[in-house]
Amino acid sequence: MSTSERLGGGALFAIAVALFTWSSAYAAIAYALPSFTPGEVALARLLIASLCFAVLLVIRRQPLPPVRDWPQLALLGVIGLTTYHVCLNYAETRIASGTASIIISLVPAATAVVSAFWLRERLSLRTWLGLGAALAGTVLVVLASGQRVEADPKALLVLVCVLVSAIFFVGQKPLFARHGTLSVTASTFFAGTLGALPFGWHLPWALAAAPWPHMASLLWLGIAPSFLGYLAWSFAIHRASASRVSSFIYLSPPIAIVIGWLWLHEIPGPMVLVGGVIVIAGVVLANARRRVVPAPAVEVCEQA
Repeated sequence: MSTSERLGGGALFAIAVALFTWSSAYAAIAYALPSFTPGEVALARLLIASLCFAVLLVIRRQPLPPVRDWPQLALLGVIGLTTYHVCLNYAETRIASGTASIIISLVPAATAVVSAFWLRERLSLRTWLGLGAALAGTVLVVLASGQRVEADPKALLVLVCVLVSAIFFVGQKPLFARHGTLSVTASTFFAGTLGALPFGWHLPWALAAAPWPHMASLLWLGIAPSFLGYLAWSFAIHRASASRVSSFIYLSPPIAIVIGWLWLHEIPGPMVLVGGVIVIAGVVLANARRRVVPAPAVEVCEQA
C-alpha cells in the first residue's frame, strides 16, 4: 500500500467525525418522522447539506468538476444519496431498528467486494477475517442491547441501502483523484437533492405545520450527518482505500451505545461490552498493516 493509501492521523480524525455524526442520524430521523414523510426528511437533509456545500465552494473559490464528469456525478448522487436516504427513511418506519442495524453492517463487506471488482483493490486474508469478526461483534451488540430483530420483506429496502452505499463510496474515489474531495462531494449532493425532489415536494407545507423541535432535527440532519459527515468521510476515502475506510462503519453501533450511556444514562450490559470489544478488535485487524521484513544483505564476492 502506498503512502497516500495509509490511514494517517488526518484520515482517522475524519472517520471519527463521520461516525459520530452518522451515529446521531438514526435518532434524529425517528424524531422528525412524526411531522414529515420519509421523502421530505430525505429532501430536507440533502437540501440543507447542498446549501452548506454551495457556501463552502464559494468561500474556497473552488470550481465544479468539468461537464464531461457530470453524468457520472449525477448518477452517483442519485444512487448513493437519493436512493439511500429515501430507502433508509422508509425502512425506519416499517422494520425493527435491530434488523436495520445488522443489515447496514454489511456495508464494509459490500464495499470491499465492489472495490475488488471496480478498483482492483486486493484484500488480504487478515482483512477479511477482521471484517468478519467486526460483523459478528456488531450482531452481538445489536442483539445484546435488546433491539428487536425480525424477518421482514421490507428489509430489502435496507439491502438496497447497503448496495448503493458501496457503489457510492467506491465510485467517488477515482473522481477525488482528479477533482478533489470538496467539488466531487458537493456535486453529488446537488444531484442527490434534485433526485429527491419528487419524494418531498410537499416539504414547504410540512415545514409550516411542524413544531420547531422537529424542524431543528432536520437542521441537525442536514448540517451534521450530511454536510460534515459526508465531507469528512470523502476526505478519508481520498486518503485511503474505500474498503479499509468502510470497515470503520462497524464502530457505529458501539458508538451509539456510548452516546446512549453518556446522554440517556442507558447502562450497557456485559454482552454489549463484549461485542464492542470484538468489533474494535476486528476493525484493528482489518486495518493492520503487514510488517515488511527487510531482505538480508547478500554479499557479492568478486572472482579473481
